Amino acid sequence: MRAVSQLADLPTGATATVKALAADAGLRQRLEALGLRPGQSVQVLRRGWWSGPLHVRVGMTELMLRRRDAARVSLAA
Repeated sequence: MRAVSQLADLPTGATATVKALAADAGLRQRLEALGLRPGQSVQVLRRGWWSGPLHVRVGMTELMLRRRDAARVSLAA
């Protein structure tokens, strides 16, 4: 299995740890408010068709993320 570096590439059902957020201040604040902070565990529950959104779980919170926003979330190896 290859190493995954971004949340957008994490397979369905897989869990990883958030390493960093590579986003501008507004998006970073929004993602952190939703619980996506470095050190948090994140799991992909479902993937939308084509380039649709990702349904993810962070702690006890479930949220939908656009793939372009998920691509800005780096994961620990």
